[in-house]
Amino acid sequence: MSILSRIHPSIARWFSEETGQPTEVQEESWRKISGGEHVLITTPTGSGKTLAAFLA
Repeated sequence: MSILSRIHPSIARWFSEETGQPTEVQEESWRKISGGEHVLITTPTGSGKTLAAFLA
């Protein structure tokens, strides 16, 4: 199952069209957040932290 299936279909479609595939950081963050866990995302600029947080 795609990680994008965990977010609203309209947002998943926008994400796919605008950015392509989620980064590793985004996928891991979304899995943990959707499972009820808290996360602290620390990774270099440009790796998708903002969208990981807002689309969770």
